[in-house]
Amino acid sequence: MAAVDVIVDNLTTLWRIPAVRQNFPWIFLLLSAVGSMLKELELVPQTYFSSSRNALNVYFVKVSWGWTLLLLTPFLLLSNSTFSRSVSFLSRRLLSLAVATAVWYVCTETFFYIEDATGSCYETDAMDIVKSEFISKITCRRAGFHWHGYDISGHSFILAYSALFIFEETAPMASLKTASISALPKTVLNLLYVALNLIVIIWVWMFACTSVYFHDPSHKLVGTICGLLAWHLTYRVWYLKPFSPGLPPQRHAKEHKGHA
Repeated sequence: MAAVDVIVDNLTTLWRIPAVRQNFPWIFLLLSAVGSMLKELELVPQTYFSSSRNALNVYFVKVSWGWTLLLLTPFLLLSNSTFSRSVSFLSRRLLSLAVATAVWYVCTETFFYIEDATGSCYETDAMDIVKSEFISKITCRRAGFHWHGYDISGHSFILAYSALFIFEETAPMASLKTASISALPKTVLNLLYVALNLIVIIWVWMFACTSVYFHDPSHKLVGTICGLLAWHLTYRVWYLKPFSPGLPPQRHAKEHKGHA
């Protein structure tokens, strides 16, 4: 597993660079703006990723929150337990998963509601004949027609938010390199950490593909801003307060007795 150790060392070194940590969230705004401009100017040729049926979209993006929770939950439990095994501390840190899931659910349901509330049903994609008897997207689509409303990009939201969520919750890994951890938990942590970084790469790549191939510019921009706001209001505002899940620990338990 020496190769995995080297990869982990390189990744933790990368994420400790101040410029990387400070600028990573704004990459999504940049990609959304530049990608939208390229799409409107039709400067990007059609590729495998311009089809919504590409494998990464079907098997990863469409169930992106599932992948995020599947990998992040065991990582969060293992990494945080090396700082403190206090039930109250671990419960608070696990609460961050519940908060993030609630944010994901509320935002995506709100996007669906806005699309329903602002849309109409049309016989064709050209929006020439209105089918006023269908008043929701579901009934319209079931009838074989086309629904057009303000479709905030759920992909832009969830990919940005998931990547930032992982970015925050994997930060303790930099403090675990010198911690006394037995071989098996350390190996599992390392593998989970590498997998989570691969997922972040996939999320960023698919976010870029969404920006250059899909949705209207304002739909992508609003979705991206919602993802950034959700991250900022939790990790940069609420989690600094006493009554919150708190930020992920950054020091070893001996140096961080306040968590015990």
